[in-house]
Amino acid sequence: MTKRLSAVLLAFAAVAGLTASSSTPVQGGPTTTPADVRRILSALADDSMEGRASGSPGGQRAARYIAGEMKKIGLEPLGDSGYFQRVPLAVDSMKPMRRIRNPQDSTKMIAVPMDGPLRAALRVHPSFADLDSVPASRRRPAVNVIGVIRGSDPKLKSEYVLVDGHYDHLGIGRPVKGDSIYNGADDDASGVTAVLEIARQMLKGPKPKRTVVFAAMMGEEVGLLGTNWYIAHPAIPLEQMAANLEIEMIGRPDSLAGGVGRAWLTGYERSTMGDELAANGIPIVPDKRLDQRFFERSDNIAFAMRGIPAHTLSSFNLHSDYHQPSDDITKVDFVHMAGVINAGAKAVRLLTDGPKPEWKAGGRP
Repeated sequence: MTKRLSAVLLAFAAVAGLTASSSTPVQGGPTTTPADVRRILSALADDSMEGRASGSPGGQRAARYIAGEMKKIGLEPLGDSGYFQRVPLAVDSMKPMRRIRNPQDSTKMIAVPMDGPLRAALRVHPSFADLDSVPASRRRPAVNVIGVIRGSDPKLKSEYVLVDGHYDHLGIGRPVKGDSIYNGADDDASGVTAVLEIARQMLKGPKPKRTVVFAAMMGEEVGLLGTNWYIAHPAIPLEQMAANLEIEMIGRPDSLAGGVGRAWLTGYERSTMGDELAANGIPIVPDKRLDQRFFERSDNIAFAMRGIPAHTLSSFNLHSDYHQPSDDITKVDFVHMAGVINAGAKAVRLLTDGPKPEWKAGGRP
């Protein structure tokens, strides 16, 4: 698509109400535009990021970019090194793992070793002291990127809502049609873009009642490594987390969610979060692909397993570019993404200022 044609289409969309339909300001705050989305997403999914593999130079570059955006927005740093929460990552020789349903409890997943020889794999060590025993050539730089907006309500500010996406993807791999960079524009540069834009909206609007932590996690694609490290070393105690909203793969519309500007919530039926969003007119609907078990396939599941109402916001329509080099910026619908981000900002505002979500009977995993 040429730049001229793209501009014409965006202008037509605005006139037709495609952006306005899901761009209601957050209590008088700003909204996100397709141009805002394009600026951030184009950087995160650029070839210069080399697919953002965990522990790679491209992954480091992406983390620095996200931290720079958090600083520009005005978030308070919440890592152990500015915006960075360092993760003791190394390459070890170990059995490859796979996740299966627990034979003793079919509602839970467990990791088990696969058959076959040992192979190089990324592993988070128990501590940085333990990592010191690993040869320097096998250590890999890794960080979660975390910022915070402190709550304003005397009673609620000790509680917090975690809004996160994972910034890692698959890096450089097997070439497909001459392209070896797995850019991960939808998975999950789109979610990280949403995290940053929602933070910007929140800071320019009224101060939230509850505290809001915004995080870009590393290592989701290789076993929720960054999230599991955060859970073991939370910036704010997990007991104070009121809810988690993960954002993953919102780069394209999904007809089952209602099309442009609309998204679905994994595990909608499990807690009161989805019902509360619907009651307030936020265009986020139930996940209709329950057979895909999306509730269990992103960072949110690690928090949910610890009793925190945690769901993922998405509009993944099972497109064929999933985990392929073709998941790039050319396939993104910026009008759609802006609409979903604006809906997500309203959802986060409701989570920070409204009722605390609760599990429904039998809903907690």
